[in-house]
Amino acid sequence: MRQVKIITADEAAKLIKNGDTFTTSGFVGSALPEALNKAVEKRFLETGEPKDITYIYAGSQGNKDGRGAEHYAHKGLMKRFIAGHWATIPAIGKMAMNNEMEAYNVSQGSLCHLFRDIAAHKPGTITKVGIGTFIDPRNGGGKVNDITTEDIVELINIKGEDYLFYPAFPINVAFIRGTYADESGNITMEKEVASLEGTSVAQATKNSGGIVVVQVERVVKAGTLDPRLVKIPGIYVDYVVVADPEDHEQSLDCEYDPSLSGEKRAPEGGNVEVLPLDAKKIIGRRGALELEKDVAVNLGVGAPEYVASVACEEGIGDYMTLTVEGGPVGGIPQGGRRFGASMNPDAILDQGYQFDFYDGGGLDLAYLGLAECDKNGHINVSRFGPMIAGCGGFINITQNTPKVFFCGTFTAGGLKVKVEDGKVVIAQEGKKKKFINAVEQITFNGDIANKNGQKVMYITERCVFELKEDGLHLVEIAPGIDLQTQILDMMEFEPKIDRVNGEIKLMDLRIFSDELMGLKD
Repeated sequence: MRQVKIITADEAAKLIKNGDTFTTSGFVGSALPEALNKAVEKRFLETGEPKDITYIYAGSQGNKDGRGAEHYAHKGLMKRFIAGHWATIPAIGKMAMNNEMEAYNVSQGSLCHLFRDIAAHKPGTITKVGIGTFIDPRNGGGKVNDITTEDIVELINIKGEDYLFYPAFPINVAFIRGTYADESGNITMEKEVASLEGTSVAQATKNSGGIVVVQVERVVKAGTLDPRLVKIPGIYVDYVVVADPEDHEQSLDCEYDPSLSGEKRAPEGGNVEVLPLDAKKIIGRRGALELEKDVAVNLGVGAPEYVASVACEEGIGDYMTLTVEGGPVGGIPQGGRRFGASMNPDAILDQGYQFDFYDGGGLDLAYLGLAECDKNGHINVSRFGPMIAGCGGFINITQNTPKVFFCGTFTAGGLKVKVEDGKVVIAQEGKKKKFINAVEQITFNGDIANKNGQKVMYITERCVFELKEDGLHLVEIAPGIDLQTQILDMMEFEPKIDRVNGEIKLMDLRIFSDELMGLKD
């Protein structure tokens, strides 16, 4: 019988050599191999090794508090950093801005698929996702800072069509998180909120001749694990580390909740919280008007989340099946440190398969954030000066979904909005304009959307825009809003304005009432 080697986290940290290409598992605050992460940081601070590693992962790992990937935020430890999402790792973002390492931000889904293609010894990953965005080599190729010069994304042409190509490379060491290991090294993940890309990473590392280390809660007798629950077979695993409970929380703010891993279902229903009629609820209500029955949906964080809240308030929450990039299908997506998990999911897919569905246009609707928008309908949510948010799965979600709704307040920075007598009142205008001449980075390309025939709308608390072939059109205005002073004067460009009989269409008046809108009727 094969016997896996059980070692300490400190011993595992010594397996990483100077200059290695290295990866870890995790999604924001969940599924982090925290004991292993801490051990690498401890070793580096004590010895200065490992140094000059290339650190790559798909999603986001951490919560802006020094945990997760931020254990690696020390000058000299990393030579290069590649990730899909950066918002929860500001310490690494600061290092990148200080040119302390080479740095790239590319599509989360493409990185998941790249691990799979490395495992299969394919030349790399070929995709249309990212064409026309900042990931496209013609727009920078995802390079984050001045010292980053090598192209890790190439533009190729197949039968007259442009594609992005991510060349494969070997992975030397992988740190992955599981729930149980048996004595043969078989790994289950039944208490995790998602399996993420764990299987693909283990295969990619093993087939690169690398070392796979898995952090678990407990080791059990060989043959006692349900083979249907084994996500990483023991033949892929070199070492197992048993973590202390404080380093093996299900999420950074949750020791364990079986409703997030799908093992148990938490009670739902009861009294639905009625949200105050503020800017976000206005946006959520207007977004909910676009819902149809039996649709597959992805919701971004912030204002888009209010679409789900309004739907529940209106009794039509079951119209949609919500999905999350990390793999959950169905249930109630979680926010904050638990982002990436869903309460009471119907299924939990490997992350790569979720992105297969997204990239192929499987979603019916997507509601995403609106940070910056220009006259062409381009959206930026990924970079704002020295602040690197990263694209995460945003490009995978938006590029091929038939109907995309960008949701956000019209301005930012101190905006205060109220509703009086069915009319919107801007009590205090935001300091920052969101509708600008040119976005800093193209995370969504309006021209590509027009070419793809997508329906794209931009929903704010005071007006609604729609993307058409000649750019952004103002198609609806809220009651009480002055077109010139509260819309046009607050934009850096003048949109096309659609009028019917000389008037701009009013947003549905039901949005601005304290009563339910009657969407279930």
